[in-house]
Formats: sequence, structure tokens, C-alpha cells
Amino acid sequence: MDDALQPGLYIVATPIGNLSDLSPRAADILARADLIAVEDSRVTAKLLQHIGARRPMLAYHDHNADRVRPGLIARMAREAVALVSDAGTPLISDPGYKLVRDARAAGIAVTTIPGPSAVIAALTLAGLPTDRFAFFGFLPAKAGAKAAAIAEAASFEGSLVFYESGPRLGATLAALRDGLGEREAAVAREISKRFEETATGTLAELAARYAEAPPKGEIVIVVGPPAAAAAAGEAEVDAALRDALSRLSPSRAAAEVAAQLGLPKRAVYERAQQLK
Repeated sequence: MDDALQPGLYIVATPIGNLSDLSPRAADILARADLIAVEDSRVTAKLLQHIGARRPMLAYHDHNADRVRPGLIARMAREAVALVSDAGTPLISDPGYKLVRDARAAGIAVTTIPGPSAVIAALTLAGLPTDRFAFFGFLPAKAGAKAAAIAEAASFEGSLVFYESGPRLGATLAALRDGLGEREAAVAREISKRFEETATGTLAELAARYAEAPPKGEIVIVVGPPAAAAAAGEAEVDAALRDALSRLSPSRAAAEVAAQLGLPKRAVYERAQQLK
């Protein structure tokens, strides 16, 4: 029986904490791959030891990606190359998409082996709406750039997901409080590990909780969507819309009133269509 994998790129999700979360299919692919492209060989070596496998590894990360990528693409034409990150699903908040893009351009077969993702895991723990959400990765470190990124995120009418580190958590929660207002939120850390913890409350409450007590571990922040338009008062919204509609199209009127009253644009637009 030939156990060799077909040549190509295999995107393999790995555990974000508990090694037992590695799927049987992922373990099989890693055990049979001709080469594994890794962020840190020490991290992946522990995973391979867990499944009782030893495979060749090649470092592929932010600092060497442009130099290493052409050689990886060439090898995929004749070998099975697995791509892993240190934890979770590759390409989420990392530059791996360029490897997929170039592999497809070269006619290489690309296969994904889905599995753990801190973004999805945190959403399941937060107890906040998940019908619409946006992932923003790590916010910028500098205050001005961070405030600008949060202002951009504020326009999204669903839940927001961010990555953060322990030392920066308190300051980031305070910036989110200042930029987004009194929204419900959750801080999930050490997901799937022994000391997994999810703290919930308003952004103000969570900012106060972590202001002087930065936690350890990998952290995901989930922020709930903005309040519904009804919170501003239907009469106030309708009056502002009627005035705006006398001068503007429904779309522009909704944008003006939403910004004026701090309301979700989509809900205001739906009301504008009713009043038109």
C-alpha cells in the first residue's frame, strides 16, 4: 500500500492549547508530509512528538517568507508540504495567504485540514451575538493608530474580535471603552488549557478589572455589537430622519442620522426606507 500523500500544499490547523484537540486527519497529514513549513520548529517538534512522528521541518515566518516561498512552491510540485502555525489555523492573523496565492498561481493543489481557531473558540465562550462578526487581529501599539483602528471597527454593526497580549490588555480595553462606548464584552484567555478563563462585563468593567492586574497567556477580546436604534428613542430617530430625508437620499440620510445619534447605520437605513 502506498502511504505517500499527493504533492501539493496542506494547510493544517493545530491545537491552540490542549494537544488532544489535534484532529486524526491533521495528525495523519503531519505524519506523512514530506516537509512541514513551521513558525517555530521547537513548537512543532513537541506536537510531532505527541503523535509519535518525526518529519523534516523548514522555518517559514514573517522574517524569511519572501526568501523561502519560491523554494517551497517548487517543492510542492513534487512533494507534499504541510503548513502549520504555532497554534490554531494558519493564515489567520499571519501572512500565509501569500503562500496559498502563489501555490494556486503555479497550479499547485491546495488542501485545508480545518481545526482549532482562537477566534471561533472565543466567540463560543463570550455569550455575545455571533450572527455577524469581524476579526481585527492585534490593534496597533501606538495610541493614535490604535484609536484610528478602533474608530474604523466601530462602524461594523456586529461583534468585534481582537487578539491581545497580557501586558497590553488593560490599555487596550480602556481604548476600546473610549472608542466604542458602553458595550458588552468578554476576555477569553488560555483557551483549552488548564487555566482557561472567560471574564464578561462591559468594556468599562473589564478595563477596570485588568488595569492593574495584567493576566498571563494568549488572549482574545470579543466586543458585542452597538445598541439597537430603538435605544435612542423612536421619536427622536424619526424626527432626525424626516429632516435629513428632506435634503438627502435615504442612504445619505441614514448615514447622517446614524453618525449624529451614534446608532447602527443599517437599522437607521431600514427605518429611513419605511419613512420614505
